[in-house]
Amino acid sequence: MQISNLSDLESFTTLDGSRIRELAGPAWTAARNQSLAEATVPAGGETQEHYHAVTEELYYFTAGAGRMRLGTEERAVRAGDCVVIPPGTPHKLWASEDEPLVLLCCCSPAYRDSDTVMTEEPPRQRRH
Repeated sequence: MQISNLSDLESFTTLDGSRIRELAGPAWTAARNQSLAEATVPAGGETQEHYHAVTEELYYFTAGAGRMRLGTEERAVRAGDCVVIPPGTPHKLWASEDEPLVLLCCCSPAYRDSDTVMTEEPPRQRRH
């Protein structure tokens, strides 16, 4: 049995600009057909719009609030919301100014950078 705990995991930045801690995935666990990660968009931050040609994603928001664009529709999201992202659908997140937007992201098949297609320029970096 393999157990992973968020507090033991190093974070890294994905192509869309969010900070990720992967809980399960084929690179280092017994998972073969899916991956699960916690993603964080900092307060006032945003991801770069992108889509995945093959991968279906589920976003389950665990903390914070913000907005999400899925295709041409844009809506408010908050902790407790779940969004299904079909393959080939552009998507983007914005965190509120008050707190980070935190979510669990499940990908099937498992996340791969090679399946990520960027559709806009990177967002401007905030100065602190």
